[in-house]
Order: sequence, then structure tokens, then C-alpha cells
Amino acid sequence: MAITEIEQEIIRPPQPPGPIKWVRDNLFSSWINTLLTVILLPVVFFALIGAIGWVFVDADWRVVTKFPLLYTVGQYPRDEIWRVGIGLSAIIFMLGASWGKWGGLLRSISITVGLAFAALAILPVQHPELVLSMRIYLGSNVLLVLLGYLIGRIPAMKSLYIVIGWALVPFVAILLLSGFENSTLLPRVGTTMWGGLLVTFLLSAGGILLSFPIGVALALGRRSSLPVVSAFSTVFIETIRGVPLITILFMFSIILALFLPAESRIDRLARALMAVTFFSAAYTAENIRGGLQAVPIGQIEAAKAIGMNGFQTMLFIILPQALRAVLPAIVGQLISLFKDTTLVVIVGINDFLGIGRSVINSAPEFMQLQIEVYIFIAVVYWIFSYLMSLASRRLEAAMGVSTRL
Repeated sequence: MAITEIEQEIIRPPQPPGPIKWVRDNLFSSWINTLLTVILLPVVFFALIGAIGWVFVDADWRVVTKFPLLYTVGQYPRDEIWRVGIGLSAIIFMLGASWGKWGGLLRSISITVGLAFAALAILPVQHPELVLSMRIYLGSNVLLVLLGYLIGRIPAMKSLYIVIGWALVPFVAILLLSGFENSTLLPRVGTTMWGGLLVTFLLSAGGILLSFPIGVALALGRRSSLPVVSAFSTVFIETIRGVPLITILFMFSIILALFLPAESRIDRLARALMAVTFFSAAYTAENIRGGLQAVPIGQIEAAKAIGMNGFQTMLFIILPQALRAVLPAIVGQLISLFKDTTLVVIVGINDFLGIGRSVINSAPEFMQLQIEVYIFIAVVYWIFSYLMSLASRRLEAAMGVSTRL
């Protein structure tokens, strides 16, 4: 049946409002909104003018621009910093390969990373640490993204190979960063020399990757019909959730050594990672448990009707729907974990925030520049948190989280 012009006009989506209509509808729609707009508009205007003037005129950013590598890798030996670069390049290459194989959200992430490295490579500033070799390295990462994309597009490159590559990259990166005893090519570099964004990303990425499967196991264990498994999961979750993260950090950093043999010693960064992982796993488990409870009982009965056993029902029917339902809560928990890693500075680990505090205390001239340092740190954390939130929204849209199950 043909659609008439009148029917086409009815089903056609409305045109987006123009700027004048938007201002009238959102700022001057009533006398209360008009009054608030008239009062707040000058306040916002002068606040922005003052903030812009302070950032570009009054602020002294030497406390930030003078130590870019210190904020990035801490006191990691400058002669061995190429090891950090290789680990980062491996991650970037795998990101490009994932873009070529799967596209979607990975495409936006890869392009953003490539543009960021390109901007840093051609940054029109002179700095002792931004030498020609550093610019070449930054620019080469753009080519690595493209190379990974082309390799990912090859039909012979199976998804399994890329998954295996992602599984191997963290271990290779840690070996490169740590090195080996009595080695001339890769001398040992203790974690006491690590710092800055390097430690922040290691703790965040490690905590996210490790806490998620532990959280899933705890959520399933809490709903288990086995009393021992259910009781253990419940006690673990409620105990961890009942104390603040700083307490868990102190317990793993100080008290844990009292329960270990005298000759055994766990690296302090590993202890902090354990604390962050267990803390995040407990909260992730509760989020996932809520998703498990949201799956209709009819889904389970339908799975049993077609002959699925309990393991297959949980793996292919219940768990995917549960994770889809609580994806926003899980991502929110991961963003909180990324920001909560700043607490490791209290147990003597120089993460990004710890390096900022060290720079402030390094010279008397920097003691008056605390505002600049903390604003810089806040902006960096906001950028990465916003990117994680943006990626979450894209993933939610792709999975149809807002639609009915």
C-alpha cells in the first residue's frame, strides 16, 4: 500500500530546534527560568573569564611542564625507559589489530589514541625531554595503530589470535618493566623506582582485569546451593564491603607480612594490587548478583526445556543477560576503582598523585604552586574517567541496555 504525502509528513521525525528556539525553551520558558538565567548568566560569564585568565596568565605551570617524564613513569631509570615504550607500543599495536578485527567501539578508541600521539609528536614546544627521538617514537605509535588495523583486517587473522595476544601483552610488559637479576640486557628495576601514571594504570588495569572474574565467581558462589560456598562468598563480600579501602590497603601492606614466613616477601606493588582487586571484587559481585536476580525465571525454564544443563544455562543464558542489565553499575564501579588507586600514596607508593606531592615538596619555589599541581592531576583523572564513561555509553548503546530484555 502506497504512503500518501500526508502520512509521510506525519511519520517524518521532527526537525531539530534552532538555537533561538533552544534558548527560549530551555532558558526563558517561564518567569522563574528567566529570572534564574538573568541572575546566573553574569555570574557564569565572569567566573569563566576569571578562570581563563588564571589558567593562561596568572598560573605558573612550571611545576607541571618541567617534569613530564616524572609524572609519567616516576623515577624509572631514564636509560631503561625504552622498556616502558615497548610495552606501551605492544598495547597500541593490539588495539589497532582489535579495531581491524572487530571495529565498533575499538575504532573510536584507536583513532583517539592515534590522534593523541600525533598531537604529542608535533607539539610546537621546546623541552629538554621532548627530543627528536621521543617525537619519532610518539609518531611511530600512530603507524603502529594503522599497522595493527591492516593486520587485523587480514582474513587469516582469527579472533582467537588477537585474544591470545591481549592475554600475553600484560605478562610481557611486566617482564620488560621488572627485568631480571644479573642481566645486562634487562637489568632488574625494583618497583620502588616505578611511579606516576605507570603505577596508576598498572593498578587500575590489573584491578579491573582481576576483580571482574573474581566478582563473577563470588556472585555465583553467593547464590550457590552449597552451604559452604554460599557462606564463604557471603562472609567475604560483607567483610570487604564493611571496611574502607584504606583499611584493606594497610592490611595487605603491613599486616599481611606478619602472617607470612620470615623468608617470604611479597612485592609492595603486588600487595597493593591484591588489596585493590579484592575490594573491587566484592562490590562487583553485588552488582552482578543484582543482575542475576533480574533475569526472569522463564529464561531458566526455557533453557532446561531445550536440554541445557546447569552450567550451559548459566554461561549462555543467565550470565550474559545479567551482565547486560548491570553494565552501567559495573562501569561505574570500574571508574571508581580507577580514582580510588590514589589512596596507595598513603602506603608509600608514588602513583600519579604521589608524584605530584613529591614535586611540590622537592623545592621551596614549588610549595606555593599546589593549586596548579592538583588542578593538573584532577584534569588528567577527569579525562580518563570521561573516556571510560563515554566508552561505556557506546557499549550500552551497542548492547541495547536501555531496551527491554
